[in-house]
Amino acid sequence: MEKIICGIQQMGIGVPNVQEVWKWYRKAFGTDVKVFEEAAEAPLMTKYTGGKVQSRTATLALSMQGGGGFEIWQYTSRNTEKPAFEVQLGDYGLYACKIKSRDVQATYNYYKKLNFDLVSEIEKTPEGKDHFFVRDPNGNLFEIVEGLGFFSDTKFSGKTGGVAGTIIGVSNIENSLKLYQDVLEYDQIVYDVTEVFNAYKNIPGGNKAVRRVLLRHSKERKGPFAKLLGPTEIELIQAVERTDVRNIFENRFWGDWGFIHLCFDIQGMDALQSACEKAGFPFTVDSGKTFDMGEAGGRFSYIEDPDGTWIEFVETHKVPVMKKLGWYINLNGKKPGQSLPNWMLKAMKFNRVKD
Repeated sequence: MEKIICGIQQMGIGVPNVQEVWKWYRKAFGTDVKVFEEAAEAPLMTKYTGGKVQSRTATLALSMQGGGGFEIWQYTSRNTEKPAFEVQLGDYGLYACKIKSRDVQATYNYYKKLNFDLVSEIEKTPEGKDHFFVRDPNGNLFEIVEGLGFFSDTKFSGKTGGVAGTIIGVSNIENSLKLYQDVLEYDQIVYDVTEVFNAYKNIPGGNKAVRRVLLRHSKERKGPFAKLLGPTEIELIQAVERTDVRNIFENRFWGDWGFIHLCFDIQGMDALQSACEKAGFPFTVDSGKTFDMGEAGGRFSYIEDPDGTWIEFVETHKVPVMKKLGWYINLNGKKPGQSLPNWMLKAMKFNRVKD
């Protein structure tokens, strides 16, 4: 089977308080559909958890407006550690999570009314589109951007969908393009600009010049959940003035405080593994077979980008549609690249958590 990048499945977020922060995400982003919730050990991740098996609880939440979800992840065997330094723009790793909005101004007004921590006013991107930044209660940075497409309209007051991409700090954009452009197929360069940007003025390190390269995929994503996950973008940021650039997860474990991984829903894991190895990004973790997440299952793997940022791949085998009725989708044997029917995807709304 060929490799198929179906879309961004989720952004992993390490938190000290899963239920508390997920409630905030439901209010802020409308990510109220629970795909799974599971407490277990993470024996396959010891390479990144100090050589010891750590315990954790994880919740995967989606918005039926479309977009990627959040895997909200909390250690139960140790404290969730914050960075020991102030993270600045251009530091290496997953710096901010992009959230798509139907109406950026309406989202901004909604957040202002709720007294959210608005980091910027509405500014224009180099492409000329509206965007702004907001922090969650744990200090994680989210960029609200104009949505490129939505799956359904849930009438959510905040006008947002789910994950639309990410901002990643890198040391060398050309080196990073070998992964993000060539392997992950973000083949379209929307802009490549170097300057000091007004939108970043309230962000640590935002008063210094950076190079920004925005990548999108020219081809529509395909696969079982591609219609729900929708189009996404990746923005690479390279500090050009700072000399004190650090890795956001320096001296910390995977799963600690912040954005821990960017996860892609894929098909054809063996073909993807070959493509990654050929490009110089070998799998560092591979479950090798169906990994049971309690209410969902699949094969997962990890690679590192040139600066050590964790990228996860999940080949989904089983996912719940209506847990109360015991209705699960089994994707084994399905034609590669084929989308699930809309009615089946929309049935996931019955797993909504209402506040």
